[in-house]
Amino acid sequence: MFLTDLGLRLAAAELDVAALRQRVIANNVANVNTPGFKKKAVRFEEFLYRVLEERRLGLVTTDPRHLQPRPEIRPQVVTPPAVTMRADGNNVDLEEEMITLVANTLVYQTMAQEVGKRLGLLSYVITGGMRA
Repeated sequence: MFLTDLGLRLAAAELDVAALRQRVIANNVANVNTPGFKKKAVRFEEFLYRVLEERRLGLVTTDPRHLQPRPEIRPQVVTPPAVTMRADGNNVDLEEEMITLVANTLVYQTMAQEVGKRLGLLSYVITGGMRA
């Protein structure tokens, strides 16, 4: 989908990241009793901040018709460094996963509302204020 509104693009990207984070958390919880399993996490926000900072600085163009680059912001699933918490080598903390799940759910709901509002506004503008 080609989205020109930066806020809409960022909200849509955050929805994708939240869905990925949900799958990673579910995998961690499913493996809470698997000996030797190391939990995974999703890294995204630091990449987003870096891209936004670069965008703030901007690029110099010689012609107003030049296109600005659209940087790719891709989340990464990583195994964070952690001390093993149990004798079997598993480091999944169920309480921590549940807290992360709740926080991720709130982010997802907020971004879904934001995307809905922005798309509703676009729909309003496209239809000239007429509701179907």
